[in-house]
Amino acid sequence: MAAIKMVYIGGGSTRAAGTVASFIHQGDNFKDSEIVLVDLNEERLEIVRKMAQKMADIQGTNIKITATLDRKAALRDSDAVLTSFRPGGFEARYLDESIPLKHGFIGQETQGAGGFFMAMRSLHVLKGIVEDIEAISPNAWLFNYTNPVNIVSEAITHHSPIKTVSLCEGPIIFPQWIAETAGLDPAHLDVSMIGLNHNCWSNRHLYKGQDIMPLLAEAYERLKDDPTVSRHQLRMLKLAVTMGSIPADYFQYFYYKEEVLEQLQAKPTTRSQDILAKVPDYWKHYTEQAESATPELDPNRSRGGIHELELAFDVMDAVFNDRKEVWTCNVPNNGAIADFPADRVVEVPCFVDRNGIAPIAQGHMPQQTAGLVKMLGEYQALTAEAGWSGTRIDGIRALASHPLVYSIDRAEKLYDEMAQAHKAYLPERLLK
Repeated sequence: MAAIKMVYIGGGSTRAAGTVASFIHQGDNFKDSEIVLVDLNEERLEIVRKMAQKMADIQGTNIKITATLDRKAALRDSDAVLTSFRPGGFEARYLDESIPLKHGFIGQETQGAGGFFMAMRSLHVLKGIVEDIEAISPNAWLFNYTNPVNIVSEAITHHSPIKTVSLCEGPIIFPQWIAETAGLDPAHLDVSMIGLNHNCWSNRHLYKGQDIMPLLAEAYERLKDDPTVSRHQLRMLKLAVTMGSIPADYFQYFYYKEEVLEQLQAKPTTRSQDILAKVPDYWKHYTEQAESATPELDPNRSRGGIHELELAFDVMDAVFNDRKEVWTCNVPNNGAIADFPADRVVEVPCFVDRNGIAPIAQGHMPQQTAGLVKMLGEYQALTAEAGWSGTRIDGIRALASHPLVYSIDRAEKLYDEMAQAHKAYLPERLLK
C-alpha cells in the first residue's frame, strides 16, 4: 500500500474533521502516510490535528498528522494536495446569496451570480497555490474540492501543467435522492451521469437491470398530490420524468427558476446564515472529541457528516495504489462527451490508475438536456479566464452570459456591487 504525504489546504474548516476521518477510515490503503493540515486559523488547526491523530493511533495505521500555517513549507516533498476551502468563509457566502436576490437573481453558491463570485475568490487563492505547487512540488497531484469545481479545474487545466482533478459526490448521490423519493432502494441502482459538475444528467439509469423511468413516472403520479412530499422532491422527480433523464439537483435553479427565486426571497434567512448558526456547536463538538481518549464524530454535530470528501480518497487510492478503477471525475473532455470541445472540463466516468485519470468515451448527452449544459460550459470557460487573469469587463461579460442572468445592464450593476462587497478577497484587476 502507498505511503504518501498529503497536504490538506482547508484543514481547519468545519468540514475538516469529517474529511480527515475519511482518510483515516481508508487508513489500510495509506499506511505510514503523513497528512499536513494547512489553514489560516492555528487554534482550529490544532483541534482537528489533535482529534485526527488520536483517531489514527486507535486504528493503528501509523498515519502522522501535523498542522501548519506555512503553506510553502507544507508542500515540500508532497505527493498529493487536497484543496477544500471557502475564501471569506460563510460570511462571504452570505453576500453571494443575499446580494443577487436584491437584483432579482438566484444567488446560490455554485450557480448564477453567487457561484460567479465564489469562483472569483477561489481562483484568486488557487492561483497562488498552483504557483507554489509548480515551484515546490511539481510532481504532486492536486485533488480539488473547492467550489465551483468545474470553473476551478477549467482555469487550472488551461494555465498549469500540474496533474489535477476536481471531484464531487453529486453523480453518486443525485440518483440516490431520486430513488428514495420514489420509494425505491438505491442499492439496486446502476446509474451513470455526464455533463458538468452540478449540471450533469444520467445517460444510463437502470434499476434492477431495467430502465428506471417508468418507475419514476408511476411514483410521480402517485406522489404529486401528497402533502407529505416536499415541493423540492416533486420538482426533481417531475424533471427526471419529463426529460427522461435523472438530473443534478442544481437544475432546479434553471427549470423552476421563478418558483425557487420567490421561495428564496421569501425565506427570512439564507442557507449561509442557517449554517453559521450551527458553526459554534460544530467546534464545540470537535473540541470535545479532541480532548476525548476515543474521539467519535456525531453526524448531527459535524459539518457534512462523519465522513467527508470520501471520493477524493477513493481516487487517491486508485492512483497511488494502481487500482484500475472507474470513478466519475472532472477533467478535460478529450472527446469523452461529443457535445463539448476537447479542452472543456467535464464531469464524466474515468479510468483511474497509476498512469493518471483518463475520461471514458460517452457519446452525446441526451439531446433534450444538452443545450443548457453547453451554454453553462461556455459561461464557465469565460468565468475561468476572468478569474485567472481577466479584468472587470471580462467579469461582466462572463456574468452576463450566464443563463440565469442574460442582461448587460443588470449584470454590470450586480457585478459592481458584489465586487465591492468582496474586494478584500479579489485582485485589483477585477475591480476596475
